[in-house]
Amino acid sequence: MNADKDRLHWGLAEAIIGAAMTVLNKLRPGLNENAYENALVIELRKRGHFVEQQRRFDVLYDGVVVDTLVPDLIVDPKVTEAFTDTHAAQMIGYVAITELELALLLIFKFERLSWKRIVRSNPRLSA
Repeated sequence: MNADKDRLHWGLAEAIIGAAMTVLNKLRPGLNENAYENALVIELRKRGHFVEQQRRFDVLYDGVVVDTLVPDLIVDPKVTEAFTDTHAAQMIGYVAITELELALLLIFKFERLSWKRIVRSNPRLSA
């Protein structure tokens, strides 16, 4: 991946993480994931980001639709309570199917926000 693309990914990741920290600081931990997702959409849009909720993507196999993928948000946070290998695998699949470059897994459950970054061109990259 080239340096310009990596800077763009980090810039977007930092913007999303900053918005997520604001949401967590205002709402505090312990709510259901829909509250954080909806609040994050508001915060990101307030900061000038384009955000889509629950956008549907066809999953194709040999040109035939075999399923539908519905990520929580396209900017690309996935609201969850803990990171698992399943979440990482799911996000790798999301970026492959949607052809988006960057996905973030965010955890709002605790006082401190946790995150994991997935980049399509290097799905093992995380921070």
